[in-house]
Amino acid sequence: MKKEQLLHIATIGKTVGIHGDMKFHDKSDFPEQFFDGAIFFTNLKKDISLDDVDLDRGLIRIKGVNTIEDAKRYTNVKLFTTREKTRKNCHLEDGEYFWFDLEDCEVYEDGKLLGIVDDIDRMGITNYLNIITDEKLVETGLSKKFLVPFEKPFKMNVDVDKKIITLCGAMDILEAS
Repeated sequence: MKKEQLLHIATIGKTVGIHGDMKFHDKSDFPEQFFDGAIFFTNLKKDISLDDVDLDRGLIRIKGVNTIEDAKRYTNVKLFTTREKTRKNCHLEDGEYFWFDLEDCEVYEDGKLLGIVDDIDRMGITNYLNIITDEKLVETGLSKKFLVPFEKPFKMNVDVDKKIITLCGAMDILEAS
C-alpha cells in the first residue's frame, strides 16, 4: 500500500499582535475544514491543532502557542490534510468534484480518447483541465498538452468512479493548441 499523498490546503503567515495570532492563507475551496480543534500535518513534520480560528479576519492561533516568539516559528508553515479527511470535512454540491478525483481521468469526445487529466489549473474564476494528449494523437502532430475549461458547454459527463470525463469541443481546442 503506497503512502497517501498529502494535500496542501493552507499556509500560515506572519504574526499579528503579541499573543500568538497569525495570518492565515486558505488555499482550498473549503473554509469549513478550518475550525477550533482541527488537526493538520505540517511541513515541520509535526501535527498542529488550530485554536481560535477567525477566518473573517484571516487569523488563527495554534493550540499551545501563546506568545509572539513561539508564533514566529510557524511563519510560512504549510498545512496539509489527506483525501480521506477532505471527503469527511468538506461538502460538495451536485456537479462538484474534488480536484484529486479528476486527476488521472481519461478524457473522451465522441467516443475518442483525447488524453488523461494531469492537473487542474484555476485562472480567474474558471477551472481548466490540464490534459496530457493521448500518444496516438501526438503522433499525428497535435500538442502534447492542452487546457479545456471545466464548465458548460465543454463539460458533458463526469464519472469519477470509472475515471472518465466526456467533453464537447475539446478536440477543437486541441487542434488549435
